[in-house]
Amino acid sequence: MKKILLFFIFHFSFFIFSAQGAEYKAALVADLDSGQVLYQENATDLNYPASLTKIMTLYLTFDALEHGRLHLDDYLIVSANAANAAPVKLGLQSGSKIKVEDAIKAVAVLSANDVARVLAENLKGGKEGSFASLMTQVATEIGLAKTNFENSSGLPDDDHLSTARDIALMSMAVYKHFPQYWKYFGIKSWVYNGKTYNNGNRLLSSYPGCDGMKTGFTNKSLYSLVATAKRGNRHLMSVVLGAANKDVRAAVSARMLDKGFALAGVKGAAPAASAAYDDEGDEEGYQAPVAPKIQKPTVTVSSGAAGVQFGAFSSRVAAQNQQARVRGAPGVNTSIEPSPNGMFRVRANGLSEGAAQQILSNAAAAGIDCYVFH
Repeated sequence: MKKILLFFIFHFSFFIFSAQGAEYKAALVADLDSGQVLYQENATDLNYPASLTKIMTLYLTFDALEHGRLHLDDYLIVSANAANAAPVKLGLQSGSKIKVEDAIKAVAVLSANDVARVLAENLKGGKEGSFASLMTQVATEIGLAKTNFENSSGLPDDDHLSTARDIALMSMAVYKHFPQYWKYFGIKSWVYNGKTYNNGNRLLSSYPGCDGMKTGFTNKSLYSLVATAKRGNRHLMSVVLGAANKDVRAAVSARMLDKGFALAGVKGAAPAASAAYDDEGDEEGYQAPVAPKIQKPTVTVSSGAAGVQFGAFSSRVAAQNQQARVRGAPGVNTSIEPSPNGMFRVRANGLSEGAAQQILSNAAAAGIDCYVFH
């Protein structure tokens, strides 16, 4: 993998909150476009990520698709090990096959453990353990500070750990690096072999503007949710870990998003629904961490035009602001290209490999997010 740097500025902001008893363990809300964390609670405490793990499994699947190692209409073989995965699962038989796009939907919508294992084994030489090691390696490369993966699904393992902050960064990496595949996280229901599977993310149907992303549960982790929503020209993400039940998970996620939109100054944003979110002032003595590095996995190509992408944004205005910034600092002229999922990409096209790498270096020195594509 050729390492491509992408910088997210994580500004941990003004508030610290206390969890309401055992209602949940950790939470934060952040802006998906800028990376700014609007508020957080216990965001660097270690927790079991459960099926939020599958965000990384899909990240590596999307990378394989982008670089031609997989195609959406390819078929994947189901091993006996994958077929024997613990529920929740699709119930695939050993020796059967599943199309890559169906596998993605099974993981994103149903959170199928057997299909996560199918992806892992097909992407890494038939060994889920090797895939888990790759997951942890990539997690470190994209700036996750406290995450260790032991499997592709999030099934219980004492050493399988992450934090709300790391999960937020991982989710942002998918959003920034693979916007063309973001749509899979917003699917409300999916039909496979005549059976309908509904997404466990209730906010997709109940919260205005919700477009993703992923649920999680094990007996150790309890209930977790990454939820994303658009309102006005802002696109926010909440992370809630260790909620007591599904109702708490959904309610806290909605309150977090409401609070985030209110803090972001979005008109029509509702105030926080609970007194538990009253502002308590600046956290005394807190210092924002150094912006973590996000390294996008790529493969070397022998030919073809190169380009540099300076981000994908949920509004044209945000893309224009980035375009002006890029024109000013490294002095690169870019175009704004609508992507299939409705986002706006800021790109410089038609470059040689050497020119693209030089722009990448100059932009990184100026603190501007970008990566090379082919």
